Amino acid sequence: MMRRCELPARDLRLLDPLFVYPSTVLGRERAIVVNLEQIRCVITADEVLLLNSLDSYVLQYAAELQRRLLQRAEGDELPFEFRALELALEAACSFLDAQAAELEIEAYPLLDELTSKISTLNLERVRRLKSRLVALTRRVQKVRDEIEQLMDDDGDMAEMYLTEKKMRMESSVFGDQSLLGYNSAGAAGTSVSAPVSPVSSPTESRKLEKAFSLCRSRHDSTKSSDNTTTEHIQELEMLLEAYFVVIDSTLNKLTSLKEYIDDTEDFINIQLDNVRNQLIQFELLLTTATFVVAIFGVVAGIFGMNFETSVFKIENAFQWVLVITSVVGVFIFCSFLWFFKYKRLMPL
Repeated sequence: MMRRCELPARDLRLLDPLFVYPSTVLGRERAIVVNLEQIRCVITADEVLLLNSLDSYVLQYAAELQRRLLQRAEGDELPFEFRALELALEAACSFLDAQAAELEIEAYPLLDELTSKISTLNLERVRRLKSRLVALTRRVQKVRDEIEQLMDDDGDMAEMYLTEKKMRMESSVFGDQSLLGYNSAGAAGTSVSAPVSPVSSPTESRKLEKAFSLCRSRHDSTKSSDNTTTEHIQELEMLLEAYFVVIDSTLNKLTSLKEYIDDTEDFINIQLDNVRNQLIQFELLLTTATFVVAIFGVVAGIFGMNFETSVFKIENAFQWVLVITSVVGVFIFCSFLWFFKYKRLMPL
């Protein structure tokens, strides 16, 4: 393949199924190296060399390419390599868009369920979903960047016109052979022993005019081929732009899904913060109540000491102690509540 397509080993290494490389489209002198998701192939001016040819996805690509080549519409002058490249881009964009749609169908109900019921199982499912989303977004972003890089570089797009370069090479070889034939014929027609005349003969002048006309025709054909290449660059740019819009739409879907996940995470964090604040407020109330109850413990400790006092001799003294202690405790508790409300520590 390296000799046949004039490709370096590092380009073929991109197609190795044992290694995982990001999506890449490389234009070379006689081939286009394509690595787009499941499609890994080398496109020449006449054929497509596919890797993993037994894979179902690759078989669908080959069958669809054959069908489109057989049903070629009239007026459609796209060369073979662009048809193969277009189908590879279409297959990759469709595959990524289908995965994005499947991820959307799975994500939105799961996120809605998580907002209504926060559990460890739902959080684990969302974590796995987000990991898949990040990986898919990275792949879509790489395909988008590759297409955008090709659109921004006219030199790379010009390298992909394999049919045009092949025709130009064949015409150049044919012109060189014709010019060599004219020169050999002129050399054979000239006598070695004849004296050199200062004035050229009519036959030699006609041969020289033919050689000059051939050079001019080759120069004109080169200029026309350059103009054709410029037109083809516009055609290839339009083709790439169409699939750039498709892959950009897929990327926007994934971006919207990621934003929805981020919004869901923010909403869950707000809910958890609210629950945490409620627990802190409840703990604050319990601490205040514990302080009030501790007042009763202090009074009981004082009157529980082993000493004599006249308070024990007063009738209904125990009831008065309980009433006074309770009133003081309620007053202190209400004072704390008013302080919490004044400082806006809890909504009361």
